[in-house]
Amino acid sequence: MAFQTRITELLHTEYPIIQGGMAWVADYHIASAVSNAGGVGLIAAGSAPADFVREQIHKVRELTDKPFGVNIMLMSPHAADIAQVVLEEKVPVVTTGAGNPGKYIPDWKAAGITVIPVIASVSQAIRMERVGADAVVAEGCEAGGHIGELTTMALTPQIVDAVSIPVLTAGGVADGRGIAAAFMLGAEGVQVGTRFLAAEECNIHPNYKQAVLDCKDIGTTVTGRTTGSPVRCIKNKLAREIVAMEKDVKADKEEMEKMLTGSLRAAVVDGDDKMGSLMAGQVAGMVHKIQPAAEIIKEMFAEAAQVLAGAQKLLAD
Repeated sequence: MAFQTRITELLHTEYPIIQGGMAWVADYHIASAVSNAGGVGLIAAGSAPADFVREQIHKVRELTDKPFGVNIMLMSPHAADIAQVVLEEKVPVVTTGAGNPGKYIPDWKAAGITVIPVIASVSQAIRMERVGADAVVAEGCEAGGHIGELTTMALTPQIVDAVSIPVLTAGGVADGRGIAAAFMLGAEGVQVGTRFLAAEECNIHPNYKQAVLDCKDIGTTVTGRTTGSPVRCIKNKLAREIVAMEKDVKADKEEMEKMLTGSLRAAVVDGDDKMGSLMAGQVAGMVHKIQPAAEIIKEMFAEAAQVLAGAQKLLAD
């Protein structure tokens, strides 16, 4: 069954799905695989320099001729340079987080680039529509990595009601039931991160991937609430120590910051599943096997079609 929404029309894709822009995780391997499978794969710029991002863009284009994108964390010291790179390279899609992309949007749109900020509140969504965003991703606190306060179920319909541009849902989507729920909330597409951590083409360390497969329903926690930068990750030694330190008014905050510095790289690259930051969403407990990205997408949307068709039976004649 085909899923045609304003998102598929905007992105020129078979499916209304974007792969999450997970720093240190989302490279050209997974991005090209998702794009080839009918979604939009993203390269995560994270805190990487512009030259690295340009190289990743070139590598994606060697592997796919389908639409792909770059996720820019606007708090990065390299954000302005990366914004220029995606402009020069005419990257089809740009998603943004941790800041306001307004000053970049006119040039991006003039170059034909689709701009989709990731937001966590209604006020942010309204602001992004005003500065010219083509769509927004409403990300609930069930998501992995940096999060806001509202849940996906509460956030999505409020944003849908507040803006006229298309809305995608992120946070809590790992199968077709999540996609169907997103549509029922008024979204026209989804952004998925955690499920793709278990994709064959995702090059995170095997220890990280196994931690996702082993995760249970209550296996994640949130660090950084006291610092104003909450991050959802799988519970491990690092996460438990950080949470404990945040509760202790006498704890050395500089020591806490030192422990967190480089912890995501330690998990992704080095496979440190004890003192590395294993960022993942609450749906990690629903991820049980490693699959090709194309199989993941096909499976999710086939299930969504079944769920949506089955929902008709709930309506009385």
